[in-house]
Amino acid sequence: MIRCFNRCFFATAAGVAMLVCVAACDRKENKFVPPPPPPVSVSRPVQQPVTDYIYLTGNTQAVDQVQLEARVEGFLTSIHFKDGDSVKKGDLLFVIEQDPYKAKAQQAEGQLAAAQAQLLRASQEYDRQLSLLKQNATAKSEVEKWKAERDAAEANLVEARANLDLARINLGYTRVTAPFDGRMDRHLVTPGNLVGAGKPTALATITRMDPIYTYFTLNERDLVRLMKTTGRQVNYRETAIPVSAGIEGAEGYPLEGRLDFAATGLDPNTGTILLRAVYQNRRSATGQLPMVPGMFVRLRIPIEVREKALLVSERALGVDQSGRYLLVVNDQAVVEHRPVKVGAAVNGLRVIEEGLAADDWVVVSGVQRARPGAKVTPVREGATPPAAGPARS
Repeated sequence: MIRCFNRCFFATAAGVAMLVCVAACDRKENKFVPPPPPPVSVSRPVQQPVTDYIYLTGNTQAVDQVQLEARVEGFLTSIHFKDGDSVKKGDLLFVIEQDPYKAKAQQAEGQLAAAQAQLLRASQEYDRQLSLLKQNATAKSEVEKWKAERDAAEANLVEARANLDLARINLGYTRVTAPFDGRMDRHLVTPGNLVGAGKPTALATITRMDPIYTYFTLNERDLVRLMKTTGRQVNYRETAIPVSAGIEGAEGYPLEGRLDFAATGLDPNTGTILLRAVYQNRRSATGQLPMVPGMFVRLRIPIEVREKALLVSERALGVDQSGRYLLVVNDQAVVEHRPVKVGAAVNGLRVIEEGLAADDWVVVSGVQRARPGAKVTPVREGATPPAAGPARS
């Protein structure tokens, strides 16, 4: 029994020693294997046509705005609109007492009739005296007298007609009508007040709402860019130059207009030129006007179309002390720091004007794992990254 125990003891000890030896051998042969380069998503720049714009600000102004005034003296008898109403050309707005002016018109009509009768009598008498003179039955002085009477009657007739015209014009001034389609402001005088006494009296203001102008200024640098597009002058009469507009609270530039005026030169004090665009300002289905006079608006003028502009995702762009940059993976899968000059934003992408080539691979995802000068595992955007291989001894 003792022999059996000793035999088992030595066998167990030998097995443990062998395990320790094998474990020691394994530890001696293990080596550190660095992790594979981190995967990052890359993509080439998007190539598409992009329009370059000049971005400006301006203010809206009415095409027509008239202050209605009383041009004749009298008491205001009635108002035929409500403040803020939209009116049509020729609609009656105010009435000034008409009776005195109707009477003056009738008086002028009577004077005209009298002048016509006087001319008729003088003409007939002159013809009669002329006939008698041929028969030596009257004196030549009588003929000359009635000739003068006839000429004076003709002059009186002209004066009477002019007086009647003036009386009718003044009678017409008692009815103040809309000079064009527009929207009325509040009335400034109430019925019963004397208006037009000594000088014209302001009654109300009417404004044409459609179309509408937008005035803005352009600096010399942008003017030169615009002139290169349209010719050596801003030739808005022969070539339609679109000017898109956006108002507060509106996305983008939904309102389409065109340039319709440019000043003859730059203002030497500001170095800018005054321009004007015109827009259709029709009411929407809800009855709202897109723009009203006096609004601040954002403006955009197209300059040129670049057929193969390079664009990258906004999330690929970084910022440091030198400005905007991209991380680009070269042919050796090494990350490069690439300073770039950016342009306009287009649907979540940004135009890259300088610093990028069409065949570059730009890091668009996993930017935090990409360090300039370090290797990465580039994965084209949309592809599945390669699985990490087993550690090798």
